[in-house]
Order: sequence, then structure tokens, then C-alpha cells
Amino acid sequence: MAPETDEQSSPPQTGWRAILRIASGVGLLIIGIIGLILPVMPGWVFVIPGLMILSDYFPPIKRLLKWAKTKYEAVKDRAS
Repeated sequence: MAPETDEQSSPPQTGWRAILRIASGVGLLIIGIIGLILPVMPGWVFVIPGLMILSDYFPPIKRLLKWAKTKYEAVKDRAS
């Protein structure tokens, strides 16, 4: 039996690239939250990629995305 692997098996980057990735993830998250509050733009377009970037570095966010994915799959299976 093969071990369970994530979609990205490589470890997260370190150094300046990690800082830039974390900053871009936080930036997308902030823009997304502003978009959720203001009716001008859809915020989820920025929140989801921001969380995906940050999930490489923060395990609680990775667990949140995994939970949301399982809930989505369950709803999708019930709908079809």
C-alpha cells in the first residue's frame, strides 16, 4: 500500500522566497477580506488562493483547507 501523499510533496521554500510567498498570501487574504466586506469585488477569488499559499507554511490552514475540501466533496456527491 502506497503512503498517502499531498498534491505538492516538496517541502516549502525557505529564505527570501518563503518571505515573499507568505507576504503575497497575506496580501491576497487581506484583499479578499476587503472584497468580502465591500460589494465592489468578489472576495473569495482572493481568499482561496491566499489560503492555498499560506497552507504550505501553516499547518492549521492546511487542515482548514483539507476540511473544506472534504465538505465540498460530500456536498458534490449528494448533489449528483
